[in-house]
Amino acid sequence: MTPDTPALIPISLLTGFLGSGKTTLLNYLVAQPELKDTLVIINEFGEIGLDHLLVAHSQDEVVVEMSSGCLCCTIRGDLKKTLKDITWRFAEGGKRKFNRVIIETTGLASPIPILHTLMTDNFIASKYRLDGVITTVDAVNGNQTLDNHIEAVQQAAVADRVLLTKSDLADAAALQDLQARLQQINPGAQQILSQQGQVAPQQLLDAGLFRAADKTPDVERWLSEEAYEPPHTHGHDHAHDGHHHHHHHHKHAHEDHGHDINRHDDHIRAFCFSFDKPIEPHLFDEWLSLLVGFKGQNILRIKGIVNLAGEDKPTVIHGVQHIFHPTVTLPAWPSEDRRTRIVFITKDIERATIERSFTAFMQAQAIEQSQEQERRQAPGKDTAW
Repeated sequence: MTPDTPALIPISLLTGFLGSGKTTLLNYLVAQPELKDTLVIINEFGEIGLDHLLVAHSQDEVVVEMSSGCLCCTIRGDLKKTLKDITWRFAEGGKRKFNRVIIETTGLASPIPILHTLMTDNFIASKYRLDGVITTVDAVNGNQTLDNHIEAVQQAAVADRVLLTKSDLADAAALQDLQARLQQINPGAQQILSQQGQVAPQQLLDAGLFRAADKTPDVERWLSEEAYEPPHTHGHDHAHDGHHHHHHHHKHAHEDHGHDINRHDDHIRAFCFSFDKPIEPHLFDEWLSLLVGFKGQNILRIKGIVNLAGEDKPTVIHGVQHIFHPTVTLPAWPSEDRRTRIVFITKDIERATIERSFTAFMQAQAIEQSQEQERRQAPGKDTAW
C-alpha cells in the first residue's frame, strides 16, 4: 500500500430496484452538510426524479450545484469517461471541487458491470477507490421484488449497506421476515431502517477498507467475518470455521443448503473460508484463477485478508465475479490472528465446493513438489552402474 492510498477519492455505489426509494434518499442526502464536497452522478435513463432535476432532458449531461455545496451530474454517456473527465472539469484554480463521489445506478440492472469498471480501469484505479455498495430495499414490497427479480437479489448480495426504506409503512412480521431473508443473502451487510429516505449520511458512507478520517485500514469492520459464522462455532481448524451462516431468526436453517424455513431460497450462499498456514503466492494465484475461471459468473463477490508465505504483512483481495481489484498490502496485521480469511458471496456454489477445490489443489501441488524433491535428491539414479 502506498502512503497516499487513503487520499484516493472514495466512490459509493447506490443501487436498488425501481421504486425502492433511491431518489427520495438522494434528495435527502444532497441537502446534508456532510455531502457538501460530494459529486453525485446519476447514471439513469429517462426522467430524473431529483427535486432540482425534475424535467426530462435531452442533453448528455446536466450539472447542478446544490446550496449545500454538493454537485449533481446526470449522465447518459459512458461512466468511465465521466469519471475521467470530472477530475479536471470540476476544478477551480487547480483544486478539485469534490472529495467524494456517489453513483446512482439504474434500478433495473445488476451493479456488477459498474463494479467491474471501477476495478479494471487503470486511470480510475489511480484516482478512485470503491468505498462501498449501498442497496435500497423497499420494506413494504421487498420480498415480492426479491421473488420476481434476480437483479434485486444481486443488488442485495453485493451490498455493504442495505437501507430498508418505508420501514414505518411495513407490517412488523413481514419486515422481520424480509430482514431475515436479507441477512441470509448477505450476512455481512449492515441493515439500516429508514423513513422518508432520512438516514444519517455517516451510516452509509465509509463502508470500505479505509475511512476518510483514518490513515489505517479497518479490516475487521470491512471483512465482518463474524457475521458469517453460525452460532456456537468457535473452532479455528484448518478451513473449517466460518461455516454457512444461520439465521438468528430461524435457528433450524440448514447450513449445507441455506434454506430458510419460510419459503425463500434465493440461491445465494455467503460464507467465510479460512486456513491457518501461510500460502505460497503463486499457488494462491493459481487456485483463485482456476476457481474464478470455472465459476466466475456465480461468484458475486470475494473479499479477504491473505497470509502469503514470505510476507510479514497481510494482503487484501477484493473481487467481483472474475474481476479483481489490484491487491493492497496492509502496513500490519490488524490483530494477532494470522489466518487467511476470505468471504465469498456466491450463487449456487456451496461452501463445500470451494473448500474441496482448495484442498484438492493443495494436495496436487504437494504431490508435485514431493516428486520434484525426489527427483532432485536422486540425481543420476537411472544411470547408476
